[in-house]
Amino acid sequence: MKNSLQFHLSRMLAIAILAAGLPASLASFYFAYSEAQEFQDDALRQIAILSMNAPIDAHLLAVANASLSDPEARIKIIRLPSPARPIWLPVHASDGFHTLDNGHGRVRVFIAAVPGNDRLAVIQPTDARDEIAFDSALRTLLPLLLLLPLLIGLVIRIVHEKLAGMRRLSAQLDRQSATHLSPLPQENLPDELAPLVQAINGLLTRVTMMVASQRRFIADAAHELRSPLTALSLQVQNLEQAPTRAEAASRITRLREGLERARHLIEQMLSLAQAQASSLEKEPVHLSRLARDLIAEYLPLAEAKAIDLGLEEDEPLILESSLPHLRFILKNGLDNALRYTPQGGEVTVRICHADDACWIDVIDSGPGLPDGEKERVFAPFYRLPDAPGEGSGLGLAIARDAAERLGGQLSLERRDDAPGLIFRYRQRWPLASA
Repeated sequence: MKNSLQFHLSRMLAIAILAAGLPASLASFYFAYSEAQEFQDDALRQIAILSMNAPIDAHLLAVANASLSDPEARIKIIRLPSPARPIWLPVHASDGFHTLDNGHGRVRVFIAAVPGNDRLAVIQPTDARDEIAFDSALRTLLPLLLLLPLLIGLVIRIVHEKLAGMRRLSAQLDRQSATHLSPLPQENLPDELAPLVQAINGLLTRVTMMVASQRRFIADAAHELRSPLTALSLQVQNLEQAPTRAEAASRITRLREGLERARHLIEQMLSLAQAQASSLEKEPVHLSRLARDLIAEYLPLAEAKAIDLGLEEDEPLILESSLPHLRFILKNGLDNALRYTPQGGEVTVRICHADDACWIDVIDSGPGLPDGEKERVFAPFYRLPDAPGEGSGLGLAIARDAAERLGGQLSLERRDDAPGLIFRYRQRWPLASA
């Protein structure tokens, strides 16, 4: 119940009803009580006026001058001056209302002048007045006090019914199979709940696409592994049937090459799985230092093919990124550039930046790519029909996946100044000068 939205919402609304209802009820009781007291003062005043204008015979005077000690008497009238004047009533009391003590309790007295020198005193015990006023105010208070729990119950019921839609959506989402996700219905949703349902549906769509991509990857991987494993099995059989030692050595060489291709394919597949599953922790990356380390790593391969491998940069830059992911992206670009650049060509790593982003280009002088193949080569296991070497077709797919995880963009562009290709990684801020 501590984390229940329904509980907290009902409790806060109930507190708000009580916080507003109780003061309002008490105020209503107070005003009703005061109004009843004023009404009784008006009654005393009206009795005095009627007594002034009405003839009073001896019997009425006797009744009027009766002692206040009569417990049944509620209102008494006394003419002043009179021998019946009680001692607690001052002779020269001013006209108007007074609250006095008669020795047995407090009384409310209204004194008014009559024609001549006489005056009238209309007297009422305050306990009787208070009882009448309290009963009258209580009749006003009780309906309000009974209304408060009714309102609280209605609020709890309304909140429960309005949140039932969320419970139905949760139950529908919980019943879905992990392998067959479907979007939640968005009809007749409250405006406050619609963005959440839309976000959940977007997440379900992305998860469905990811699952479909993983299924395709597993199917492609199984297909790609079947061929080299079948070839290795045939090569082992051929090795067993080698007629001569020299022929066996030749077949061992081909077997070793097949094993190397299978190893490379498995490493690429593991790299892709690791890139998709690894956590992304960004840190300041010195791009110039990273580029120089990779150039030094690939320099022997470049020298073997007499390729001019160099670095071009405007200024040293530091980029907030993931060093392992960024290193893999650039390493893939350099590896492809050196592999496809012919003998005696050029490969240049260029680092530049604009106001909101930086570019890391690997520029080669190789044959380039047809326009229709620039996106297809990023598909897993896809290789150009006439591609040299024994690649697996996974390198660019892994590199683009890593680029997307970094929030960057990876593309292949045609060179305008010469034949060749530009392997370009672009990432927006944060960027800082070294």
